[in-house]
Amino acid sequence: MDKHKRYESTVIINASLDDPQVEAIITRISETITKNGGSITALDKWGRKRLAYPINKKTNGYYVNYEFTAPSALIATLERSYQLDEMILRYLTILLDAKAIAAKAAAPVVVPAAEEPVVPAREPLFKESDDAGK
Repeated sequence: MDKHKRYESTVIINASLDDPQVEAIITRISETITKNGGSITALDKWGRKRLAYPINKKTNGYYVNYEFTAPSALIATLERSYQLDEMILRYLTILLDAKAIAAKAAAPVVVPAAEEPVVPAREPLFKESDDAGK
């Protein structure tokens, strides 16, 4: 029986796609991981960012980061699906070692504070006066 190991995979998707198309690619990758014996522990959508250099004449990419546990045989299947998908510009999958896992566990979890909407105070258009009825 193959032991499950922890992996991290970062994917750059073509940013010129519509949001539903990007979500479909993210869902397809997630299903590839889960259907082949893996389980996703974290999914971070970093969003559209400017690339450091053009890739296939594209200057922007949509970044997605997956953390998952899976058997090692899944990685070949996953990377093959990355290669066959023309909308995936680049990918990198790494095996998390004990130091990386310990560092992630020790890092404080930063939860963004819910910001209250700023509503500017408005002055009344008309002043109420005591003489209004007289």
